[in-house]
Amino acid sequence: MRPYSINYFPWERGREQMLTGKHVVFLGGDARQLEVIKSCIQMNARVSLIGYDNLQSPFSGASLKELSTEVLSKADVLVLPIVGTDEHGHVSSVFTSDTLILTEEHLSSLPAHCIVFAGIAKPYLKDLCARYGIELIELMQRDDVAIYNSIPTVEGALMMAIQNTDITLHGSICLVLGMGRCGLSLARVLHAIGADVRVGVRSSAHHARAFEMGFKAFDTRELNQHVKEADLIFNTIPAPIITAQTLRHCPHDVVIIDLASKPGGVDYAFAEKRGIKAILAPSLPGIVAPKTAGRILARTITQLLKPMELQKEGNV
Repeated sequence: MRPYSINYFPWERGREQMLTGKHVVFLGGDARQLEVIKSCIQMNARVSLIGYDNLQSPFSGASLKELSTEVLSKADVLVLPIVGTDEHGHVSSVFTSDTLILTEEHLSSLPAHCIVFAGIAKPYLKDLCARYGIELIELMQRDDVAIYNSIPTVEGALMMAIQNTDITLHGSICLVLGMGRCGLSLARVLHAIGADVRVGVRSSAHHARAFEMGFKAFDTRELNQHVKEADLIFNTIPAPIITAQTLRHCPHDVVIIDLASKPGGVDYAFAEKRGIKAILAPSLPGIVAPKTAGRILARTITQLLKPMELQKEGNV
């Protein structure tokens, strides 16, 4: 019997022809998108790639295109990078030296049934999709994606901790700030390898969960008192929490690994002034395990498209 794992879901069986006749357009991206592209090709979709002209190993079954309203007007699905666009419509791609800008004209050319996927969306992209009635799905806002992504995030955080300390994690005092989907996974793994895990939380529910799991919990409003003994501080809270005042209470040899999205939660200028090593490490899944991160995205996108296709078939 095939074991249940992150690389397998029962609903994947028989999905190979699920996207037959559908046009999936990829605009920009990094190594994570490669797994999604592969998955769409395997499911018999018609795949167009924009911003992939420097790809070393071109995909058989996908065609390279220029960014134009003509291509987008025939798209059933538009897949953007994890960061979507910036506030001016710029789309990043590691596979081209060209500048990619998704304009209002481009968005307005998408068919009404087109679905746009991005990891996160800034107001620019949200506003344009809303204005033209285009469905936008932010993958990183989904619990399932965030929980799966916590696996490579935790592994990357441990790697960075080992590389930047001269002590073992076993027996070290580790503060984990935030007990969301990533913080919970991180605290559990650190605890399992013998670290003294202390979790900074705000809600009574998170405090109770930390207690139930055997962690020492404290209120983040009392952070200044708890950083004094820390060997490592892992932050998952996307807000200014490790301030200059907090850094004044930190040991000079503490290592801070900030896993929150940019700009993070640390006063980096003051940390540098004090000689404290503070590392901003967002998007670790795409750095330490792009293939796994890409498979997570591919599974989620195809899982979301499947019921939509079944619904359409039922209406025929």
